[in-house]
Amino acid sequence: MKTTFCFLFCILAFIIEGCTPLTLRPADFSWPIEIVAAPDSSGSIQVPRYEIAFNSKPLFFEELQDSTHVSQYTLHVVRDQNGYYFMTAKNFKSVYVFVQGEGTLKLKKKITVSEKGLEAPAFNQKGLFIQLVNEQKENEPSILLSNDGIQEGEKK
Repeated sequence: MKTTFCFLFCILAFIIEGCTPLTLRPADFSWPIEIVAAPDSSGSIQVPRYEIAFNSKPLFFEELQDSTHVSQYTLHVVRDQNGYYFMTAKNFKSVYVFVQGEGTLKLKKKITVSEKGLEAPAFNQKGLFIQLVNEQKENEPSILLSNDGIQEGEKK
């Protein structure tokens, strides 16, 4: 009886262990610097260096209520350690945080960062956070962002 129980227990242990997915840790998905890309007239952005391509028209329409003049803008994009994409552009009042889906980028969070719109946004990688700098506003503090929102530098 004990032999049968031990045999069944061993088989069950092997089955359960075989069902757990392989996990590679730690993993860092961050990009060392932001990309600044101009969409073409159809709204497509392609960045061969990071093998990413997407249509930016819905993003520009969401923020500016205009998707016909997207080629006049440059989109600033950076990816954090957890794989979230942060996007903004000149005149945007928000930073958009996207997560990768099956053939899509899905909006996770819209973070309002400016009441009047950004004049010259730039992203930097700061450890666990993404730093947003409005380069033409020297007196304006930079803002540290995570996929959950503003972490530091919120205006008081």
